[in-house]
Order: sequence, then structure tokens, then C-alpha cells
Amino acid sequence: MIKSMTGYGKVDAVYEGRQFQVEIKSINHRYLDMSLRLPGIILPLESEIKRKISEKISRGRVEINIRVDKDSGLQNGARLELNLPAVRNYHALLVQIKEELHLNDDVTIPMIAGFKDAFIMSEQVEDAALIWQKLEGVLDAAMQSVLEMREKEGAALCEDLTARMEFIKTTLDAVDLRAPAIVLEYQKRLAERVRELTGSIEVDEMRLSQEIAVMAERSDITEEIVRFKSHINQFTDLLQGDDIIGRKVDFLIQEMNREINTIGSKSPDAAVSRHVIDIKSELGKLREQVQNIE
Repeated sequence: MIKSMTGYGKVDAVYEGRQFQVEIKSINHRYLDMSLRLPGIILPLESEIKRKISEKISRGRVEINIRVDKDSGLQNGARLELNLPAVRNYHALLVQIKEELHLNDDVTIPMIAGFKDAFIMSEQVEDAALIWQKLEGVLDAAMQSVLEMREKEGAALCEDLTARMEFIKTTLDAVDLRAPAIVLEYQKRLAERVRELTGSIEVDEMRLSQEIAVMAERSDITEEIVRFKSHINQFTDLLQGDDIIGRKVDFLIQEMNREINTIGSKSPDAAVSRHVIDIKSELGKLREQVQNIE
């Protein structure tokens, strides 16, 4: 089953008075690229969080936003601390103002304490292992939501890709059916053109036939059709498998484009040219779709 790289999951939970919120978003990306927004209390767990994500997701840009005790205040382990650098700076500035303006007022504690960032909230230090015991389950639940969405969208992608590839296969079969006649018709046109140009001049018919056969062979598209069909079979097998296939199917579409371009350039047939345009159009749509496959 193929998987999309687009997914979203968000889970809120409360354990022992502590609030946890895990939000995960994933979009398409060439490689696995993780971006984490974590509160200071769980920064020591960053590598563990990345490890769990990489076990489930191999490709895509994944944004993980985790909040802990967002509105808990002093009731859940937070305490006030003196913001000493800011206090010193305020004091120095107030003293400077007093000296510059020749004021008699003293710089007092209530004056400095009135600045809102003189005191800051600081969470008590906690054991990261204990926090992880509570956070891991919330992270797993959010990841499960992401994976379910990626699988659901992947199923829709698979259905669309299969239908488009079936159209390409049917159109290529029409080209294949036409291919033998193209060479014969090309030989006939070449022979008639040569006789028009030579007029009454006597030519070596054996040599002429050989040259016409060589030129006509250059318009033979049999090898390209065989390779294209092989790519189609590989593409279909990948869609039905369980492996990570994004880069593989992208490569196959590139190879299909290469073959159909060669078919278009080698074949002078109008009907084949129309089929080539149809196939290239579908390949372009396929290329856009597979960019979101993991």
C-alpha cells in the first residue's frame, strides 16, 4: 500500500495535573526533514522524539509542535525567579537618569520591582524520563492519526495512478499495433521519392533497397515500446507492493518520458504523434501526483 506524505494529527491529554498537547503536520519533501518546537522542559527529549518519528516516517517534511502545561501557572510546579541581568540593567539606567538630570530621588527596590520582567516564571527541574513516560503515549496517538491520514490519501493516490497508467498502457498498445505498418509505409515513401529524384537515371536496385531499409530501420520504435511496457509493469508492481516507492516511481516516470520522446522523434506517423501527445500529457499528471508519495 502506498502512502501519501501529507498527514495531520493533534492530541491533548492531562496526566497528574500536567497538560500535554502534541500536534504533528507532514507534507511532501524530497527527504525526511523534521522541525521541532519544544518547551524548555522537554528539550532533553528531542533526540528521542526524532527517533520515534523516523521509525514511522521515512520521507517528508514533518513539523512537531509540543506544548506542556500551557496555562498551568504556579499551580503545577512553576516558580518565580529573579531576572538578575535585567534588574542590574534597570538599576544602572535609573542611576544614569538620576545623575544626568541631577535628581535627588533614590533608586529603590519598589521602583525596580515595578518592571514586569524583573521576575520571571521558571519551571522546577523534573526528571526527563518521568516526563517521557507521560509524553510518549500522547506522541504515539498523534503519530497514529498522521499515519492513518497518509494511508487514506495514499489509497486515493494509488487509485488515480492506476487509472492513468491503464490509459497510458492502452494508448501505447495502439502505438504498438501501428508500429509495423509505419516502417513499411516509410520504406514505400522513400522508394517513391528516390525514383522521383533519379528520374530516368539507372540505379542499382539492390543497393537502393539496402539504403532504404537502413533509413527505414531508423524509424523503427519497437525497442522503445518494449522498454516502455517493461517500465509500466514495474510501476504496477511497485503500486501493489509494501515498500517505500516514492523515488522509484519518480525514476520510472522519467524513463517513460525518455522512451516516449524517442518514439515521437523517430516516428513520422500522424496517428502515432497524437498518441505520443496523449501519453506525455498523462505522464506529466503522473509526475505531479507521485511527488507526494512517500
